[in-house]
Amino acid sequence: MSGQDWLEKDFYAVLGVAKDADAATIKKAYRKLARTMHPDHNPGDAAAEAKFKEVGEAYAVLSDPEQRQQYDQLRAMAGGARFRAGAGGPGGAGGANGGFEDLFGGVFGGAGGTRVRFPQGAGTGGASAGGGGFEDLLGGLFGGGGGFGQGRTARRGADLAAVTTLPFRQAVEGSTVALGVEGRTVKARIPAGVRDGQKIRLRGKGRPGENGAPAGDLEVTVRVTPHPVFALDGNNLRVTLPVAFDEAALGAEVPVPTLDGGQVRLKIPAGTPSGRTLRVKGRGVTTTSGTGDLLVTVQVVVPQRLSAAAKEAVQAFGIATSGEDPRADLLARAKD
Repeated sequence: MSGQDWLEKDFYAVLGVAKDADAATIKKAYRKLARTMHPDHNPGDAAAEAKFKEVGEAYAVLSDPEQRQQYDQLRAMAGGARFRAGAGGPGGAGGANGGFEDLFGGVFGGAGGTRVRFPQGAGTGGASAGGGGFEDLLGGLFGGGGGFGQGRTARRGADLAAVTTLPFRQAVEGSTVALGVEGRTVKARIPAGVRDGQKIRLRGKGRPGENGAPAGDLEVTVRVTPHPVFALDGNNLRVTLPVAFDEAALGAEVPVPTLDGGQVRLKIPAGTPSGRTLRVKGRGVTTTSGTGDLLVTVQVVVPQRLSAAAKEAVQAFGIATSGEDPRADLLARAKD
């Protein structure tokens, strides 16, 4: 930022604060304006983007105690100054230097008609040399280094990382969570169907940028607590369904739980083996890509204890099916 910018711009007015505002007031005003004018909230609005940059420039100066002091001094000195062009000063370039001398004569020890002589730039001559000397002098006085009143470099905010843990149902249905990030609270919308370990990037929710630059991003890693019954498979839900031997052998219609707390009736075809998966359409997870299904894997339950009557019945079944060898195909294929 040039010295002329400091003379022409009222940074206090830009932020809407009094000239004696403390650091906390200035910071609060900046954050409020930056949120309102941020390009992410005003896509395609050139006026808002320009205002956002102007607010950043003002905060860059007023948030730095040294630069603020220099800015206040310069503005105070410029209040009664008159910059003159033309003759009247020494050495042909006196018109340009004369105005600067009037401005800073009293500050650097001049009184009444006494004037301070500003250095001339070597090798350039004329009025431009006077201007160059002025820039060089004030650059050193106000810490500009490469020129008068240079502002600090705008720098994009750093990307940050956070972790959140969701119950299975919230992960399936989607949820809004509040995350603590470097002393502030960030609200994040977690989409329906998020998987354990999935990372979600929130644009502009990372560390704020410096001097009007955009904020970084926030990468949220989602941990999902397992459910005792259901598992997520893309947009589908999986469930293991225990069935009795007679239900699998003879066929049956049995209840199957759904994630919403209800039930659906599922037909088990006769002769269904353990491990077969049956599909219930439209009872999975609804996301932007569509709605999945409920995948039901049949698990034939083998009784751990049998009554005398049940044991007799099983033995009778074994005798009735003794001509069938369930391992015959396995033994034959093992010889291939």
